[in-house]
Amino acid sequence: MRPLLVLTAFVIVTGAGVSNAQAQSWQPPADNQRCPSKWGAGDQRGSANHMKPETVLRAVRLIRTGQIFELGRRLEESMPLQSTRTFEMHTKRTAPPAGSNRRGSNEEIVLAEIGQVGTQFDGFAHQTHGDSLYNCFKLDDVATRNGFTKLGIENVGALFTRGVLIDVAALKGVEMLPDTYEITVADLQAALKRQQLTLQPGDAVIVHTGWGRLWGRENERYMKANPGLGAAAAEWLAKQDPMLVGADTAPINVTPNPDAKVSNPVHQIMLVVYGIHLLENLRLDELAAARVNEFALVVEPLKLVGATGSTVAPIAVR
Repeated sequence: MRPLLVLTAFVIVTGAGVSNAQAQSWQPPADNQRCPSKWGAGDQRGSANHMKPETVLRAVRLIRTGQIFELGRRLEESMPLQSTRTFEMHTKRTAPPAGSNRRGSNEEIVLAEIGQVGTQFDGFAHQTHGDSLYNCFKLDDVATRNGFTKLGIENVGALFTRGVLIDVAALKGVEMLPDTYEITVADLQAALKRQQLTLQPGDAVIVHTGWGRLWGRENERYMKANPGLGAAAAEWLAKQDPMLVGADTAPINVTPNPDAKVSNPVHQIMLVVYGIHLLENLRLDELAAARVNEFALVVEPLKLVGATGSTVAPIAVR
């Protein structure tokens, strides 16, 4: 694969401050430059192919105290949502008290884009380059009214791997990065050096911006814009060969994108070009406050056959 990065301007680095003067543009490579995937023609799992017994054992060795950090958000109507998405839950009494023990039961109906609300795991059917998806599956060939016949989220399976928190907010000495701060390659490398960590193939790379502090408090601001990865930073991360990339923001990409003509390139870079899953809207405040930068990460998408993604409740264990 030879992704094409074009028109990158100079980056101004000013110590630990949050000044960022980078502007860049990006265009996806042609299908013949990215297909077949390195995992083979017809592959549907992409970076989930890193999931092997040795991946689990490497992560298990990081567990020292047994402390668990819940990284998933609560699913409720008051959570931030994109304008095209909805979440409603309606309870119903499914059986009146019966028998001598008067057993009753209750259930609920949930109306939502269940793959794309809350803390969510993006699959490869979620994003396209024109009519082409990951590994050059064509949209018209695999999309049906009842789900995708290829690249559905059910192909992912359980993921248990080493997690690395890249704390860019801590690097800059702030609780939360500015609204439209673009995270650069230099930021990622400096944060890793500060934390004395290196990335390994198959890692879950989690970026802390501090933006999650707004969740449930300033929902409109949370969804309007956000700090996040620029295209160059995303390309660099993708080349480190992670199992997934996540953040405490909705799009992971900096919003709005510095080049107004380019729409959220990070999603295309990860999901379409490289076949790397994304994990959005993570709850990272406790993990960052405890300075837990290396941990075992456990996440399993729902087996929604043919779905573009899944609501998830991941945990970090140290």
